[in-house]
Amino acid sequence: MTTKKKITIKDIAKVMGLSTSAISKALNDDSRISEKTKKEVRQVAKKLNYQPNHLASALRSGKSRLVGVIIPRNNSNFFSSVLENIEEVLNAKGYNIIITQSNESFEKECKCIESLLFTQVDGIIASMANETTDLSYYEKIKAKEIPLVLFDRGELDLKVDYVGIDDYETSFKIIDHLVAQGCSRIAHLGGYDNTRVYGNRIRGYVDALEKRGLPVDETIISKSTLRLEDGRRIMEKLLKLPNRPDAIYAASDFAALGALQVLNEHGIKVPEDMALVGFSNEPFTSYLSPSISTVNQNSEQIGKLAAEAFLNRIENPIEEGAINKIIIETELLVRASSSKNSTE
Repeated sequence: MTTKKKITIKDIAKVMGLSTSAISKALNDDSRISEKTKKEVRQVAKKLNYQPNHLASALRSGKSRLVGVIIPRNNSNFFSSVLENIEEVLNAKGYNIIITQSNESFEKECKCIESLLFTQVDGIIASMANETTDLSYYEKIKAKEIPLVLFDRGELDLKVDYVGIDDYETSFKIIDHLVAQGCSRIAHLGGYDNTRVYGNRIRGYVDALEKRGLPVDETIISKSTLRLEDGRRIMEKLLKLPNRPDAIYAASDFAALGALQVLNEHGIKVPEDMALVGFSNEPFTSYLSPSISTVNQNSEQIGKLAAEAFLNRIENPIEEGAINKIIIETELLVRASSSKNSTE
């Protein structure tokens, strides 16, 4: 069995009668090469099925035109939307992205970082895994002076550019809404508070209750990975309490969905008997019956601003202390699951 020969710049140069240097410059959009020649070179490269070796190119030039993106999971509309907008902005500037997924695992996240560094990416845009408490691998990125931008989940101790929302204040919005609906015993399905965003959501929940003169009961505060099965498991426990909550604030739409399933199975009316609010505005939240109230984090804007933060850092390297922290405004989408005046 013969192995198909990999087409190189030398093959293109031979076909066109040009030097390999000229072909390389044309493929890299060098201003010293005419637009006519660039077009012809690209056409020949496409015809020969030339595939650039990004790693070799990075080693030669110090630039790969690749940006690594690390997300906790790919089954979330929030992260999918952020990715789409990161890619749109970076593609327009001649960059491609390499997408990696940690699956909320610290160990896998470290492997993602190692792989991206080996690939010689020009920068990394990341949202941390739930399990991550050791920041040494992110410090490794900084030590190599590779631009690092964190979005949604990120530790400010790293002193790098960050794009996200004010999770603390958003919890106040949710509690204010539920109190306005007459709710006074509000449970919180939270994430692990070692992750800053979930820690801030819990802090906001506790402080909002105290500010409204409502009791903070540890028995109705839970911490989990916020998957659908977590929402189901925690809701079953809450229903066994002698004094059930009259509202649920879930820090994830998936956990809110699990909770809603259990409430429906037990014949508990939502929102009449128990109101429910999720977080992230997953598409399914508007299609359910009742539809789930949730928080729009403006993922499109987060994606675009994260990409622009990377581009700005590439073009204008600045000292460590001068970091950019961009906070996006959130919107509470009130739907049937928490609106007792709803006609849905």
